[in-house]
Amino acid sequence: MDFEIGKKIIENISSVIVGKDDSLELLMVALLADGHVLLEDVPGVGKTLITKCLAKSIRGSFKRIQFTPDLLPADITGFNVYDQKSGQFKFQAGPVLTNILLADEINRAIPRTQSSLLESMEERQITIDGKTYPLPKPFLVLATQNPIELEGTFPLPEAQLDRFLLKISLGYPSKAEEMAILERFQKDDPLISLEPVADPEQLTHMQQRRKEIRISTPIREYITDIVVATRHHESLRFGSSPRGSLGLMRAAQGLAALRGRSFVLPDDIKELILPVLGHRIILSEKGKLSGESPEHTLEEIISRIPVPQ
Repeated sequence: MDFEIGKKIIENISSVIVGKDDSLELLMVALLADGHVLLEDVPGVGKTLITKCLAKSIRGSFKRIQFTPDLLPADITGFNVYDQKSGQFKFQAGPVLTNILLADEINRAIPRTQSSLLESMEERQITIDGKTYPLPKPFLVLATQNPIELEGTFPLPEAQLDRFLLKISLGYPSKAEEMAILERFQKDDPLISLEPVADPEQLTHMQQRRKEIRISTPIREYITDIVVATRHHESLRFGSSPRGSLGLMRAAQGLAALRGRSFVLPDDIKELILPVLGHRIILSEKGKLSGESPEHTLEEIISRIPVPQ
């Protein structure tokens, strides 16, 4: 398998980012699975920096959109401008036509603007005045949101959340990691000297090769049992959709490929169930009153379902 490039990309980003190996691996899994990522964490833990490092590492185009309440859909997708010389309308491309799109503080935009990303995230295209424009390959949306500052925000609707393959929380660094950050950034910004180790064409090829990772019938049944169980759990009002099943399968293929295997193991499914399904389930009132959390509920579901041998 030719997935060593994925490891090189992770190592390259790690030359700038300190102590986020698990999150970087998940980020690479999303890229191989042709999915999108929601980064939810407090400000200042490196969400934007990781995105820039990824774009530079794959020699891909990078655009950043700061979501605000006055942002309009056309500010994301683009619009047609009348050209007086030619007497025709000319398409002015928006920032969504890129390889890596950073949607910063996505929950600060109004729902109408948030929904303008739905077509691009799912169908890898945008439609302006009846004309369709394909997006570059690969295309990855990395959206961030701050979970502690909710004033002036608009929660993402379920349809939008379901478009994200993974939800990742970076967390604070340890004392040793924070000291390493101070040392690494004391004199220079290592992002400036970061060199690419891959190109978009190689990533697109790896995305196609990822589909060849074997998923046995017992593993598919295991995935289905987990997702179906979320729809009938007493602590959940709504479980995961079939898109969650597909996301769990594709993410598991990406994780297996990164770890040098041509097949998926049950442990891959267990490791990915929270980042893939955690944002796709909604607690019931009973679950909230009893102090349940999506993490605890998913752990309970895993403990109930027999692991395939």
